[in-house]
Amino acid sequence: MKKILFFIFLLFFIGCGEDSISSSERYTPTVDTTWQWQLSGEVNTEYDVELYDIDLFDSSTATIASLKANGKSVICYFSAGSYEEWRADKDAFPSEVLGDELDGWAGERWLDIRSDSVLDIMTERLDLAVEKGCDGVEPDNMDGYTNDTGFTLTASDQLLYNKSLANEARSRGLSVGLKNDVDQIVELEPFFDFAVNEQCHEYDECETLVPFIDAGKPVFNAEYAAKYVDDESERVTLCAKSKSLQFQTLVLPLDLDDSFRHSCP
Repeated sequence: MKKILFFIFLLFFIGCGEDSISSSERYTPTVDTTWQWQLSGEVNTEYDVELYDIDLFDSSTATIASLKANGKSVICYFSAGSYEEWRADKDAFPSEVLGDELDGWAGERWLDIRSDSVLDIMTERLDLAVEKGCDGVEPDNMDGYTNDTGFTLTASDQLLYNKSLANEARSRGLSVGLKNDVDQIVELEPFFDFAVNEQCHEYDECETLVPFIDAGKPVFNAEYAAKYVDDESERVTLCAKSKSLQFQTLVLPLDLDDSFRHSCP
């Protein structure tokens, strides 16, 4: 009964629509906002960009404050769809919400996003983002329903969870970005302030992100393929396509450790 009432409340909350969760005080990046994305290693704060996307847990309050003092906006990354065994709040997750391991990511398991306990933990992470001074958040792994999670997640489950988390972020004055989940962009764009995408050029799915641009919201794109790293002519072609789409594209290492960086002009 408790879970049924909880989801009825969520459906009512989501049904209020975008207007009820918008805020003139919330930071919202523009289509032409420049960015840097680094999730591991000591953050290189020297890039001449407007926005930094960095790890929520690993980035100190002092680092975030320093970036903001230098005129940068700060987006804080955390995984909203997976359990990571190294995070400070790892013991908060009940065992029954832990699913299969993510392919290629040791120590990381999919979460049962249908559980109210998962959303509770994620809202605590949003509170941490506010406490540390983040301007917004990038919740990752928001497309579990398209993966082998160990649970029977549906597209409707994913929409409910993603919209609920976006509403919770916005209600705290945080900007929120949609990470990947390209199949649900049309439904989710109104609830998110920007998109963060990996490899849409490599997989020829960039057109699915255009609704964000049409709505005046930026698409922050990262590409990892060796051809973009090693072949300048490939990067020129990539950047020309990116510019035509008005995307903000970076060529980065998969580990996002700032070992190299190519930015499309």
